[in-house]
Amino acid sequence: MEGQAASKQSTPDLKVNPEKLERFMGQMVGELGAAMNAALVLIGEKLGLYKAMAGSGAMTSAQLAKKTNTDERYVREWLSAQAAGGFITYDAATRSFILPDEQAFALALEDSPAYMPGAFQIISALMKDEPKILEAFRTSEGVGWDEHDAALFEGTERFFRPNYAANLVSAWIPALDGVDAKLRAGARVADVGCGHGASTILMARGYPNSQFVGFDYHGPSIGWARRAAARGGVTNAKFEVATAKDFHGAAYDFVTFFDCLHDMGDPVGAASHVREMLTPDGAWMIVEPFAHDQLEKNLNPIGRMFFAASTMICTPASRAQEVGLCLGAVAGEPRISRVVTEAGFQRFRRATQTPFNIVYEARP
Repeated sequence: MEGQAASKQSTPDLKVNPEKLERFMGQMVGELGAAMNAALVLIGEKLGLYKAMAGSGAMTSAQLAKKTNTDERYVREWLSAQAAGGFITYDAATRSFILPDEQAFALALEDSPAYMPGAFQIISALMKDEPKILEAFRTSEGVGWDEHDAALFEGTERFFRPNYAANLVSAWIPALDGVDAKLRAGARVADVGCGHGASTILMARGYPNSQFVGFDYHGPSIGWARRAAARGGVTNAKFEVATAKDFHGAAYDFVTFFDCLHDMGDPVGAASHVREMLTPDGAWMIVEPFAHDQLEKNLNPIGRMFFAASTMICTPASRAQEVGLCLGAVAGEPRISRVVTEAGFQRFRRATQTPFNIVYEARP
């Protein structure tokens, strides 16, 4: 009887508004459909279904299956799900499907600045890694970047690369004081936390007179970056295994951190090492996820995505390292500024921004 009483006492007394509940359940149906569609996006990308539909006009399931050498019945169900979600359109009169050009731009063109399938690769990795993060909640231990499913490494590069390709050489670097001219003349650059090397390779191609070194502590990613540079014929970039606190070489004119400072356990220590490795007139570019200074201003779709990624990737990564400061992906400018100034930098400013990133410039 005591156990039953305790059970009843622990049950919360909820006063449910039926209309609000109905609205929330409608929201949840949308969430479920979106979550399930993540797997379908990966299937469509890996089988070339989106690419086969791009610019091809109306297609039946049989035509798409034949074009992609896939099974018609599976394709028909996939098309129906895509149409229900608004990814493609359906013509009932002809029983055919069309991939609109706007959706094709985001789903079928890998060179597009809006190409999104890499993000769904990240989602697939996080679903596989959920048990590890669950345990971290209980133990307060970290989960290092290297402990995640490999889809995270490839997905991260494929998701971030289009944004870097669209902005890095054309807008972000030119927004820094004198850096564009220095790189065009010839400079030494360290790209720290380079992952698969997309940012390093983009800069090396944009500034052929400069020499670039990409550093990352994750050995398999460095191997990937070396192969990518070789395939692309990039000769002014090399890649080395090193952390943000021990990357090496002669003094650098320019150091870059792309979406990684907030992941570090000891960002102040990393910033201090950057200051030591810079030439007296060198510059440090820090690219961070876009964030407002107050939590309530980040409670929007972009903030939701960043907070989710921070829960699953960034905070566990920082907790797995020394200090474990756990800035999080939505750190905001005041906290980034504090890290930089505590490391001894005298100048710090927001150079430019996009809806997804803020670009900071720091000087010794």
